[in-house]
Amino acid sequence: MDDESVDALRELLTLDELTNRVGMSVRNIRFYTTKGLVPPPIRRGRSGYYTPDHVARLELVQELQSHGFTLSAISTYVANIPRDATPEDIALQRAMLAPWQHEAPIEMSRADLDKRAGRPLTDEDLTTLAALGVVFPVRRGRFQVAVSQLSVGLGLLDLGFPTEAALAAADVYAAHGRAIAEELYEVFRTKAWPVYKESGTSPERVREVVERLKPLSIASLVQAYESAMDETKREGIAERTRRGVPAPTLAP
Repeated sequence: MDDESVDALRELLTLDELTNRVGMSVRNIRFYTTKGLVPPPIRRGRSGYYTPDHVARLELVQELQSHGFTLSAISTYVANIPRDATPEDIALQRAMLAPWQHEAPIEMSRADLDKRAGRPLTDEDLTTLAALGVVFPVRRGRFQVAVSQLSVGLGLLDLGFPTEAALAAADVYAAHGRAIAEELYEVFRTKAWPVYKESGTSPERVREVVERLKPLSIASLVQAYESAMDETKREGIAERTRRGVPAPTLAP
């Protein structure tokens, strides 16, 4: 038996070891296996063993569940992962799925949300807050709330910010946000990931790299937006000047 085969055997896990590794019950692991979300165990005689691939795929399922994916949506997502994807490939997908902001939203009832807001919120208020990315309905009477942004959203409601404007802005964020996410993922996959893969970087280190990259990416996006907005304003002023139209002023 060569060294590579010995190392492969050392990586094999029993079902009990797998449950401890991923923090999942035997029942759930077997359920996900029957649904095709993870491959069946490797048979060695009458015993079944699991590999780092099983670990990576189960951790991906857990990540998707934490984002509220239904079983059907998880099945669709997993079905698009190539069969020859390595644990490191899957770890990269999982790392990119993880929240970019460290503050997790808090689930509240409608009564708790009204109490936190200091007043009863109308359905239109909730629609506006949802469009602003502050409040998300998760099921009947329950909401996920970005607490740190709630006061900002409420302030906009107090200032009469139109629901139509919030919805239109949400469409812009969604369209361009998806494009940015896809392009950043492709950059990391084609430019950074091959370097780490060739050097044998562990899935845990890949995840750490992505986590460290996220705040820098957010800061870069904000800076790029501010630069683009300044340029847009300058172009608007120049265009009005050419047409002899006075620039709008804001009331003090």
